[in-house]
Amino acid sequence: MNRREMLAAAAAFGLHGCAGGSSALPVLSRALRGASVPPPNAKPYVFLDKMMDLHATGSQLRLAQSFVPTPQLNLGDLAFTYDNAVMICAYLARGTSDDVARATILGDTLLAIQAHDPIGDGRLRWDYHTHPLFSASGAPRFPAGDGGADTGNMSWAGMALMQLYAATKEQKYLAGATAIADWIVKYCSDTRGAGGFTGGLTKSNVRITWKSTEHNLDAYALFVMLGDSTHAASALALVDAMWDAKGGYYWVGTGYDGVTLNKSFIPEDVQTWSFLSTGRAQYASSIDWASKNLSASQGGFDGVSFSNSDRSGVWFEGTAHLATALAVRSSSGSAAAQPYLATLAKAETQAPNADGYGIDAASKNGLRTGDGDKYFAALHTGATAWYCLAELKSNPFALK
Repeated sequence: MNRREMLAAAAAFGLHGCAGGSSALPVLSRALRGASVPPPNAKPYVFLDKMMDLHATGSQLRLAQSFVPTPQLNLGDLAFTYDNAVMICAYLARGTSDDVARATILGDTLLAIQAHDPIGDGRLRWDYHTHPLFSASGAPRFPAGDGGADTGNMSWAGMALMQLYAATKEQKYLAGATAIADWIVKYCSDTRGAGGFTGGLTKSNVRITWKSTEHNLDAYALFVMLGDSTHAASALALVDAMWDAKGGYYWVGTGYDGVTLNKSFIPEDVQTWSFLSTGRAQYASSIDWASKNLSASQGGFDGVSFSNSDRSGVWFEGTAHLATALAVRSSSGSAAAQPYLATLAKAETQAPNADGYGIDAASKNGLRTGDGDKYFAALHTGATAWYCLAELKSNPFALK
């Protein structure tokens, strides 16, 4: 049986866990996949629908534009692969017939982009123009300066496709996710240091040699969904090497040498996604570390920032990560998540560019991440989709 057949068989026999019955890797319990909760606030879904329908409607293949432009941040019609993957997970978490139809359209679009990529090796790019999405030749249009493919975005797309496979049993989604996993193994596998997977490839196909804890958490979840214990173990080994036992948190990853710890900043996402991805209680203290050490208050909002490098504003998406992790950590829900959900509900109507439906990326403009990027107070599909997941206590790293 070849690798693709092995993954298909493993997925068909339960859609989670590890091929070969390995007990070395954790399998998420039903509680960690998401408990039964009341219907969520419908307004964030109205915003997601609006963004998805900006440039096309009905059954037409399309991606959702990621941001509503503002004077401080105008990315035009760009649709980020990650944002659309989280939207698929949010639609499937609520799961109305319209939600499933919309998730299917987004998933089919990712498959079409994958199939018509100029290189055609299973990759997906960081972001795409969505108006129009395809050129006259049929190739997907990505920004001239971008066009790279990284392990994190690829893994999120793969997870979203696997969520669609679990919901619909359509083999095409399994095939697309498997192609993504194959790409990661082929181009990003690394034997330096603790192993794991490197950052991906640039537009010019130059290997990105640093390794990201977040990317490896994403890849771990994808490999587990596909039943690939070997490569899941490799990703997990890198994650474990990033754990600071004394501090109770994860480092962001390695330097370009693939070995040396990158200690330039400590981000929120790996502290909360580590539990959502692996379900390991012994490392769940990183959630509490983030709540305490990345706390931020600004403009009447209380939540967390992107990292310890700039706590001058609230990163609303990360606040939703934290609310989700706190709620999922407790099978009966967590009172600890409620203040963060309240912050997100307030942001829906009172954030700088609030429209009563969507969520701004941040509570202020120019919130620094620590790696040279910034977040702005612009309505954002990714932040809004994570708010939906947080309200539903739905874990996108585990199959439903």
